Amino acid sequence: MTQKPEVTGFFDPRTWSVQYVVADPATKRCAIVDPVYDFDEKSGQTASINADRLLDFVRAKGYEVEWILDTHPHADHFSAAHYLKQKTGAPTAIGEHVKNVQKLWKGFYNWPDFPADGSQWDRLFADGETFRLGSIDARVMFSPGHTLASITYVIGDAAFVHDTLFMPDSGTARADFPGGSAKALWTSIQAILALPDETRVFTGHDYQPGGRAPAWESTVGEQKAANIHMARCRNEADFVAIREARDRSLPMPKLILQSLQINTNGGCLPEPEANGVRYLKIPLDLLKGAAWG
Repeated sequence: MTQKPEVTGFFDPRTWSVQYVVADPATKRCAIVDPVYDFDEKSGQTASINADRLLDFVRAKGYEVEWILDTHPHADHFSAAHYLKQKTGAPTAIGEHVKNVQKLWKGFYNWPDFPADGSQWDRLFADGETFRLGSIDARVMFSPGHTLASITYVIGDAAFVHDTLFMPDSGTARADFPGGSAKALWTSIQAILALPDETRVFTGHDYQPGGRAPAWESTVGEQKAANIHMARCRNEADFVAIREARDRSLPMPKLILQSLQINTNGGCLPEPEANGVRYLKIPLDLLKGAAWG
C-alpha cells in the first residue's frame, strides 16, 4: 500500500464515463484504464476525441504506455482499446470471464462464427493474478455482479472498480444486465471493502447527483462510512432487495445494443461491407421487461 501511482481521470460528459491514465512516477510507465471511443447514436458517426485526449496527455507527461486495461465489456460506450493499441503498440487486457459474456452475446447477435475465446485481447487476467506497472505491483480481483466478467484492478494503493461502486453519494452499480446478479455484486463489494481503508477507489461513472461537479475518487473508508446503498443494508438480503427494486425502475443504457457488439470484440468496429460502410446489428425485442427510457 506504500506504492502510490499517479492517477489522472478524464470525464466524458456524453457517457458519464471516467477514463484513467495510471502512471508509475519512478519509471514513467503507465496504463490506460477503460478508454472511450466516441460514438454518436443519432448520426452514426465515430471519432477518437476521447482517446486522442489521453494520448496527448501521455505525450505531454513523457509517459510510456505499458498496458491498455478494460474492467469489463461496457454497455454504455465503445472501448477505445483497439484504437489505442494501434497507436501505442501496448497490449490490451481484460478479465478471463469475458469469454462468458462473448458466448452470451454471440447468441443474442446470431453470430455463429464469432470467436468467443477472448482472443481479441492480448491478456486475459484470472482472479488473483498479478502483474506490474513499471515498478508498481498490481493484481486483479474478479468482481462479478454488474456483468459476468467485471474485474477490479488494484494498482499500488489504487483500486479501479468501474461499475461496482460509484461515489458514496451515488451508491452502487446496477446488476440487471444479461448475466448480472445483485447477489454476486454484494459479494464483490464486500471483497473491495475488505481492502485497507486508505485504498483509493476510482469509479468508472459519475452521474453528478444534485448537479454537483463530476467526481470519481474516494477511499474504502469513505465508502464504508457513507455509501448510500451500503449504509441501508444490514446484510446481503437487504442489498439484493434494494438493488433489484432500483434496477426495475431503470431504462437500459441507450447504447447497450450498439456497445456490446463492439466491446465483446475487443473494441474493434465491424468490418466494412462491400460498399465500404460499416454496419451495426441491433436485435429487436431482446431486452424485454426493461423500463422504457
